[in-house]
Amino acid sequence: MSQSKQMSKHNSSERAQFYIGVDGGGTSCRARIEDAAGHLLGEGAAGPAATRLGTDRSMQAVRAASEAAAIDAGLPPAALAQASVGVGLAGIDRKGAREALLNISNPFLRVVYASDATIACLGAHRGQDGAIVVLGTGSVGFARVKGRDLRVGGYGFPISDEGSGAELGLQAVRLALRAHDGRATGTPFLFEVMRRLGPDAPGLVAWAERATATEYASLAPIILSYAEAGDPFAQQIVTEAVRHVDVLIRALVEFGAPRISLLGGLAPRLVRWLSPEILRFLSPPEADAVAGALLLARREDALPPSRSGNARVRGHAD
Repeated sequence: MSQSKQMSKHNSSERAQFYIGVDGGGTSCRARIEDAAGHLLGEGAAGPAATRLGTDRSMQAVRAASEAAAIDAGLPPAALAQASVGVGLAGIDRKGAREALLNISNPFLRVVYASDATIACLGAHRGQDGAIVVLGTGSVGFARVKGRDLRVGGYGFPISDEGSGAELGLQAVRLALRAHDGRATGTPFLFEVMRRLGPDAPGLVAWAERATATEYASLAPIILSYAEAGDPFAQQIVTEAVRHVDVLIRALVEFGAPRISLLGGLAPRLVRWLSPEILRFLSPPEADAVAGALLLARREDALPPSRSGNARVRGHAD
């Protein structure tokens, strides 16, 4: 059991009237509110909530999305004080982020924080043992097996996130520059990358120096389309990405994950490139990350008063 810090604001023995699940990512923050019986009451959304933007901004997004869900349910914002909330945040493992979150006031009866990978895994397998590989702008492998957690990769672009959309885009930029220099044979795919981002080498380099991971990942659909059409360089990029995905999946299998789900915007297109040997380990997700956050909130509410305070962070071993 990992260490956790608690803050007491409400009577910890008070039962929640509502449950809210929040998935806070780098692009948006989604919330869903249910009653005690599990009936969906409302949904809401807000701006990005990743901790790299600052924990104060993360909490603002969490609160805004939760209030929007309450309003959608026909409830006043004050209803948040009767809600037990599970929050999954991108970047919660950044140094100091967990401690900072626990020192920010919140409007909820109880709140428990976890990583976005944790709630995605909980949702994908309805709280049972299993694993996920997220393939979007970034990438990460995560498993929960017999009370133990394993995280593989997902340390951020460009030092990690192999097989992600951002990594695909970076490789495309590198190959386009090589083709421009005559170090690689130009193809329609590489010409298009240069045309979109350049249109010459200095222009492409200037774009690359200021581009975010999201902007690199915007090239992923183009790369996949050219790969599917047979372009050798696009196929080279995708094949290398899939090799990294294979490694993630094998690490989760070796950890003992009984089932693995692929998640993220790139998953439906990259799965076609996986080998039959790897495909046999995969199962479709049963629910989304917000459902996982709701499950986390209900589990927290069921803890005895001695274990549950107003705010709590779940560690990898919880």
